[in-house]
Amino acid sequence: MTAISQPRSAYVHLPFCRHRCGYCNFTVIAGRDDLVASYLEALEREFSQLGFPHPLDTLYIGGGTPTHLSSQSWKHLLKDVLHWYVLQADYEWTIEANPIDIQPELVDLLADHGVTRISLGAQSFHNGKLKFLERDHDAKTIRYAVDLCRSRFQSISLDLMFAVGKETLADWQKDLQLAVELEPDHLSTYGLTYEKGTTFWNRKNRGDLVSLDEQLERDMYESALDQLTTAGFQHYEVSSFARPNHRCRHNIVYWQGGEYLAAGAGAARFIAGCREINHRSTTTYLKRVLAGQSPVAEREQLSNEQMARDRLIFGLRMLEGINCKEFVKQTGFTLEELAGRAIERFISKGLLTRDPTQLRVTREGLMMSDSMWPDLL
Repeated sequence: MTAISQPRSAYVHLPFCRHRCGYCNFTVIAGRDDLVASYLEALEREFSQLGFPHPLDTLYIGGGTPTHLSSQSWKHLLKDVLHWYVLQADYEWTIEANPIDIQPELVDLLADHGVTRISLGAQSFHNGKLKFLERDHDAKTIRYAVDLCRSRFQSISLDLMFAVGKETLADWQKDLQLAVELEPDHLSTYGLTYEKGTTFWNRKNRGDLVSLDEQLERDMYESALDQLTTAGFQHYEVSSFARPNHRCRHNIVYWQGGEYLAAGAGAARFIAGCREINHRSTTTYLKRVLAGQSPVAEREQLSNEQMARDRLIFGLRMLEGINCKEFVKQTGFTLEELAGRAIERFISKGLLTRDPTQLRVTREGLMMSDSMWPDLL
């Protein structure tokens, strides 16, 4: 596999939050705004390791809650970002946002600096469900945020969560309906998971929280497929739905095995077959970078076969699937060499389908995709 000489995408992580929600296992630090100035200095030092400004087609700033930063902090960060990352024609620049942070001054600041896409962590339009998830906004706040963003950004995305608490199928279908009525350009839907290390995980182990029935979760996922595609969204990835020309190009870089730069606590990069992940602890990240040390906690040089298998799995997350001939050109491996028996087994079970050019996941396969990937590795 030939490595791309220059990544054209970059991710920047901002870990700051007012509060760590009970389900969150991301790299987050809550109630430590006193560290923001030091963190921005650390990012500046990490950017400088690039050596020279890099041209980019996609840039993604995630968190944490990036929009928790003050306007002054954003001005500092934007100056550094736009020095080290040179956005090319027809670029995409996404920033994750908490609806409660969306105010005219911030919207204007981000739009004036060239941000094109806002991803709002809406999660739900049911206030009781939002309270359960420990979110600090309500449905009215989401609508206000979308209205403010619509005139200044090319694309608005909403994240929604299902299988929450004692949620019913009708509750979830109403959430989907209310989201569609706001006319976003993109929607991502996720089932609530209980991740080790979160307070929800601990509460579930104590019996305070109970997962929804698996069949009900499946019904909720299928409702999203039906309602959103009927409303004109293209289902292009397992959890992602977009209006025409509004797919998240940055995430597609990941799913297609492309290279990407990264900076910040817990950020992952992939360059020339090498995967690196920075320290997840924000304080450890700060100590290392400000002491002139590497922020990298994990590093793995992938073999050509490992890269090919990763591309196989991520490619099957896309509803368009994998072009068999292009896959051989890009990786040097045929699908049969990598996972022929597993693929045939999944085809026989109706989880995958193959025509002369493409290998794709079926609707039934979508329901079971996570259980398929280990067999393909």
